[in-house]
Amino acid sequence: MQELTEHRTPTSLPILTVIDNEHPCSYLPSRTARMPLVVPERLISGEEFDVMLAGGMRRSGRFAYYTACEGCQACEPVRIDVTKFRWTDSWRRVLNRGDRMLRIDVGPPEFSEERLKLFNLHRGLRDLSNGDGDYAAYDYEGFLVDSCCLLTREIRFYLQDSLVAVSVIDVGHRSISAVYTYFDPAHSKLSLGSYSVLKQIEMAQINDLPWVYLGLYVQANSHLNYKSRFKPQQRYINSKWVDFE
Repeated sequence: MQELTEHRTPTSLPILTVIDNEHPCSYLPSRTARMPLVVPERLISGEEFDVMLAGGMRRSGRFAYYTACEGCQACEPVRIDVTKFRWTDSWRRVLNRGDRMLRIDVGPPEFSEERLKLFNLHRGLRDLSNGDGDYAAYDYEGFLVDSCCLLTREIRFYLQDSLVAVSVIDVGHRSISAVYTYFDPAHSKLSLGSYSVLKQIEMAQINDLPWVYLGLYVQANSHLNYKSRFKPQQRYINSKWVDFE
């Protein structure tokens, strides 16, 4: 895989515009963040998306973005080499329990009132809204239905006939990238967040995709530091992927 030495999009990818301004940090409330947003003119191919991910970039809605915060490098993109992932007894118990109890469906991302209700429930009960209030239909579609990637999929998790979790992922030529997962906190015994990551790792292994990207790791953020449990892993630090065992 080609790796970038600096934050940039592939030169073959036309860029429409860039939005670059400072704003309150969503992950560390006492800090100011700068995350330039890049809007591609067309859908990003799987090969192009792999290069972007390898350069520490992420995707949200129709935007690609990266962190460029002055004096702060707390956000570290994380990826798993699925050929080396350690299936511990604990992880296998989470996987086997979920496989026994849950039904999984995969398809293009969609909007529904059921999804919106579950999404807002997850944000509210896990204190993820940062005081912004509930998402409306337009907000949800812009975040999780719209995409600048050629292949985006939604993994739906059902307990009997009830939708209890949704994971949106992007699929590159050699990678799966976790965009966002939300779930019903009432079913904490199913470890739905961890189970969704394990299923993405399993899907990557089955389809011979070597990488699963888990988004950003922030040590001081309790909603993001759980990613350190999936090992071995690599984190993008100072424009290099560093191994963490």
